[in-house]
Amino acid sequence: MATKCAINVSLRGHRIPFIFGRFDNQPHKNVTYSNRIVFFSTKRPSMGSGNKKTWKIALAGLGVGAIAGTGFAFYSNNVHPKVILNDGSQSQRLVLDKLPNFAPARRYNSPVDHTGLDLVLYQYPTCPFCCKVRAFLDYYGFSYSVVEVNPVLRQQIKWSEYKKVPILLAKVENGYQQLNDSSVIISALTSYLNDQNQKLLDVLNYYPAVSYSDDDGKPKMEVLNRYFVMFQGAAISEKTSEALAEERKWRKWADEVLVHTLSPNVYRTFGESLQSFRWFSELGEWERLFPVWESYLIVYVGALAMWMIGKRLKKRHNLKDDVRQSLYDECNIWVRQLKKKGTRFMGGDSPNLADLADSILMREVSGKHINVNKFIDNIPTPAAVFAAIP
Repeated sequence: MATKCAINVSLRGHRIPFIFGRFDNQPHKNVTYSNRIVFFSTKRPSMGSGNKKTWKIALAGLGVGAIAGTGFAFYSNNVHPKVILNDGSQSQRLVLDKLPNFAPARRYNSPVDHTGLDLVLYQYPTCPFCCKVRAFLDYYGFSYSVVEVNPVLRQQIKWSEYKKVPILLAKVENGYQQLNDSSVIISALTSYLNDQNQKLLDVLNYYPAVSYSDDDGKPKMEVLNRYFVMFQGAAISEKTSEALAEERKWRKWADEVLVHTLSPNVYRTFGESLQSFRWFSELGEWERLFPVWESYLIVYVGALAMWMIGKRLKKRHNLKDDVRQSLYDECNIWVRQLKKKGTRFMGGDSPNLADLADSILMREVSGKHINVNKFIDNIPTPAAVFAAIP
């Protein structure tokens, strides 16, 4: 008779608005464990000697395939996303007839949300681009639901031609408007807040997409005005115009420079990578939301894949042999600019969109293995950012 071992595998966490990484072995103090039990048999199935070789080959092939597939999935979602639209479309006008049939993992209701928008965010809890969007939605008081996407199989976004996260669906008159690309999502929703008399669909006309071929002849799609906030014809002062240009500069820096220092630091060694994925599992409630085998696949195969990919990203983005120093160098650039301005935030007395993108990522990537304590006093904490909400 097979021996059976019972273990707790379901986690229920509390809300953490935006976290990119955590690197210690201690469970979060507010995480509670349910009593869901899964039984594993320790009895090995009998196997004839003639089949052993076949089984070994099959298992080896399965392992290599899982690592390769997982690696590609994670790698493609750690490269800055490009917008993909329907053939012939030149604006973000992709509207779904109905909401995809995936239950949200959680719902955040804001008492100050007066937009009337019904939003659903498809995300990974640790994706830096998703962190940016969550920080924006929370700071500006949007209510929204979250669907956690399995980062390996990605069934939750199988309905979408665009295969990266974040994806935001917004309820509109004829269905659900799909918004892709973190910077476009933030710019479009900020523009909508500037003039809610306009429909969201009309606002998206300010963000057309153009197609082109890269140096290798591969077709690409680029969204124009990605970092521009629209004021619908309202006059703005020269000082405001200069501030907006600076904001765009540092938002672009977050996407094109800062973010590329994160993954090679988070996944510097396999041990750190595995530690990170275990924390990601708690944060995303993967063991509650996905089958047990899926959550284990994400954690263990994903950790191995991202450790390998981190090395590739280090080379691709010309980071230093000590990747910590590359991260510190970028943090220094931000801190020096704040000192030059003589303000707490890049936006002055209150955070702007650049603060939400840059400071939050730098602050939240800190942990046991990534020590940016020497920058912490100069980088606003999430609590400081949210305390500045108008």
